[in-house]
Amino acid sequence: MEATQAQNPGSAEKYDGSRTKRFVVLTALIVALGGFLMGFDASVISGVNKFIELEFELTKLELGWAVSSLTLTATLAMLIAGPVSDKLGRKKILTIAALLYMVSAIGSAVAPTFTFLIIARMIGGIGVGASLIIAPMYIAEISPPEWRGRMVSFNQLNIVLGISAAFFTNYLILQWGQSDAEWAKNLKFGEYNWRWMLGVEALPALLYFFGLFAVPSSPRWLAMKGRYGEALKVMTRACHPMEAKKIIESVKESMADTSKKEKTPIRTLFKPALRTVLTIGIVIAILQQITGINSVFFYAPMIFEQSGIGTDASFSQAIYVGLINLVFTLLAISMVDKLGRKPLLIFGLTGITACMFLLSYGFHSASYTLTEESSIGLPEEIDRVQLAPLLNQTFSDDVSFKQALRENLGETTAKTYESELITGAVTMNAMLILIGILGFVASFAISVGPVMWVLFSELFPIWIRGLAISFVGLVNSAVSFGVQLVFPWELETLGSTITFMLYGIFALAGLAFVLWKVPETKGKSLEELEKLLVK
Repeated sequence: MEATQAQNPGSAEKYDGSRTKRFVVLTALIVALGGFLMGFDASVISGVNKFIELEFELTKLELGWAVSSLTLTATLAMLIAGPVSDKLGRKKILTIAALLYMVSAIGSAVAPTFTFLIIARMIGGIGVGASLIIAPMYIAEISPPEWRGRMVSFNQLNIVLGISAAFFTNYLILQWGQSDAEWAKNLKFGEYNWRWMLGVEALPALLYFFGLFAVPSSPRWLAMKGRYGEALKVMTRACHPMEAKKIIESVKESMADTSKKEKTPIRTLFKPALRTVLTIGIVIAILQQITGINSVFFYAPMIFEQSGIGTDASFSQAIYVGLINLVFTLLAISMVDKLGRKPLLIFGLTGITACMFLLSYGFHSASYTLTEESSIGLPEEIDRVQLAPLLNQTFSDDVSFKQALRENLGETTAKTYESELITGAVTMNAMLILIGILGFVASFAISVGPVMWVLFSELFPIWIRGLAISFVGLVNSAVSFGVQLVFPWELETLGSTITFMLYGIFALAGLAFVLWKVPETKGKSLEELEKLLVK
């Protein structure tokens, strides 16, 4: 009897549900640490912008390039990450990504020139693209169906934690730079503030690299390579042995067609059978970025400075962005497998639309007037003779006010003291802007932020999943690159009112698409979804 139980994979003595869940959760958290690094990269640059713009004398498009260069190489990495991981394995690609994060952080911190900084950030972008694609793919492939939504959302949770950590460390380093403490002076936080902001990322990158040694290879990838014994062994650690055996058998069936085992050309993505899932994937990929989330994450202090609260306050309010993002991402993780993917998307996109229109209204209602009284508090470096023609003039929008500053004070002075000049001149409801930004981040974090990656890991059949996720990830990253690149130029040329109104219009169009076209995927196995969506 004992021998029979020892050989029976479904035996109760062989299965420990709590140990299985601990294994899945711990593995998902380690793998998703790549998301933490991505989130940290996304937000740490927001605190750096103001300083590198002055140190390297950048134009607005050059500033946008400094921010978006990382995303450019991330976009290219996404194009090849999936197919390369099909050959080398998910774990190996993530390990390489960890090393690239480390090299990028150190290189960015010591960059002597603008070009060197761009190259260092582009190296990090390769790690971002690889981990952003492969981490949720790996987690989906090792998670049981009933936990998959929450486990894949760990990647978004870690992105959010990285964003929050970056906002906090930026503010902390800024404060240390103004401190009279001897240790802070010795470490030169004031002189090298932006270099410290970029360099601290090397620490979590090192942790990620060593953490991956505790992670097994993806069981579904092992099965794809015909290593069924190893695949079953890993899968048995992740779920009930009988379910593990069923999953591996399903992978065998999915891979049985010899034509599917051959190298899949990209044109296969555009076959009629995949039209529905590809359309959904592309639209959701565009929608997640075109509504402006990375404008907030990459430029949060700059946006808050436009409301006239000053540099220190803008850095502290950016911390609120990170905290709200964290809280609502946790809510999304707790609800994604209960309410489903589609209800969260509908709720979130409705909120995004409303908040973007609120921001547009808030900036539209602002006016800018420098008076004799308000000019007294401005820095002494500003020439009062040059400033005199602007006194008591009222400007109805930020674009005309900034243009007048450049014409009268010169490009360098206007750029250096823009925050102080806006603070002295603007009349607007700054609380309305804070509410709009935080409401937007909350709406994004509970919906399209985490849900997009859950859908990506579910929509596509295993025989083309690597290529398909790389393709839609490429689209997502390409749109993100464009948004980041042009945002400083948009604020300077179009103004805050029009910029945020455009984001609101995109969100409204996306809401209509979700209502019309996106299916519910919760509670179904990946193989069931393939039969349902791929005709």
